[in-house]
Amino acid sequence: MTATAAIEAVWRIEQPKLAARLTRTLRDVGLAEEVVQDAFVLALERWPHDGIPHNPAAWLTRVATNRALDRLRRTVLIDGKHRQLAVDLAELERAMPDIEAALDEDIDDDLLRLVFIACHPMLPAEQRTALALRMLGGLSTQEIARAFLVPEATVAQRIVRAKRTLRDAGIAFETPRGQERRERLGAVLEVIYLIFNEGYVASAGPDWLRADLSGEAMRLGRLLAALVPEEPEALSLVALMELSASRFGARTDAAGNPILLPDQDRGRWDWSLIQRGLDGLKRAMALTPTPGPYQLQAMIAACHARAVSAADTDWIAIAAYYQALALAAPSPIVEVNRAVAAGMAFGPAQGLAIADALRERLKDTHLLPIVRGDLLAKLGRMEEARAEFRRAATLTGNERERALLLARADAIG
Repeated sequence: MTATAAIEAVWRIEQPKLAARLTRTLRDVGLAEEVVQDAFVLALERWPHDGIPHNPAAWLTRVATNRALDRLRRTVLIDGKHRQLAVDLAELERAMPDIEAALDEDIDDDLLRLVFIACHPMLPAEQRTALALRMLGGLSTQEIARAFLVPEATVAQRIVRAKRTLRDAGIAFETPRGQERRERLGAVLEVIYLIFNEGYVASAGPDWLRADLSGEAMRLGRLLAALVPEEPEALSLVALMELSASRFGARTDAAGNPILLPDQDRGRWDWSLIQRGLDGLKRAMALTPTPGPYQLQAMIAACHARAVSAADTDWIAIAAYYQALALAAPSPIVEVNRAVAAGMAFGPAQGLAIADALRERLKDTHLLPIVRGDLLAKLGRMEEARAEFRRAATLTGNERERALLLARADAIG
């Protein structure tokens, strides 16, 4: 592994942990992220020449903490009257040995606290989700923009405003309780869900999936479910992620190329994850007579998991679940998936009718032309199908997905 690849791997693993640890100490989300980024920039400069440290996490933590100290010292010198900064500086200098000693401790609580901070109700929904994806998922501004189907500049502005709001309000670094926890739960679930989805199909880059990112989302989801064991949607989200992640081993070939669901070798699915997901879904269903959005999606994933082959999939049930999901949590993405399910259950013409109604709302995303291309091909409209797959290839930021879509276009006779 090259030094650059090693740094990228360490970044994905350590960035959320370092940000959470330093946010606890600095009480400033923005400053924590900035000094962590400074540390990784320095790693990019030094590691290729000096070699990768024996303990990369300790090296990065030490550099990031020193950068934070330097910034606070400069600010205190510039504004000697700013007493709180002087207090912060003194506390951070005293805490230095504790920060390094904490490297081997369980940092799960810090990460979960960081999720709840990023999802504080004083932030608008779009700001808190973007901030959490940046801080916890390690996603770039461009990747978040793709996930939200908005301009990159808009996402950057949301993140900056969220950091400023949290800093100025002096939000405590703690996991909320009671009503305050319930108020933030929906936003936390959404963030974990979006992080998992970014790992399930990466919005950009050379890899079809990022199992590390989805694994981090599952770990955070399990922590949250343990914290609120009577919340059916928390249990359902974990079940959904486990059922979906069970297919990771079959979703790519040895070269990393995508394998679509109908073509997957189901013998390579992780049946222990499937059983865990089904058990979690059963517990969630016992807690409420009315399924929420995550429970409905978990029920859809369970239909796929229970089918011994692609031909055995209960598409009528899946179409019904998507219809319920469209009512519980309406969105263009749900409608795209409903078009797929309707096409499989009731014929491609019915699926295409649903998809065509979305053409204006989803004109800048690759998802709709993929679905339209598949439905058009089933209807024998080959030239139109080929054009849709090629259009989708121009819109996706994922290199593996682009190659797959171009191959599908070329395969249409």
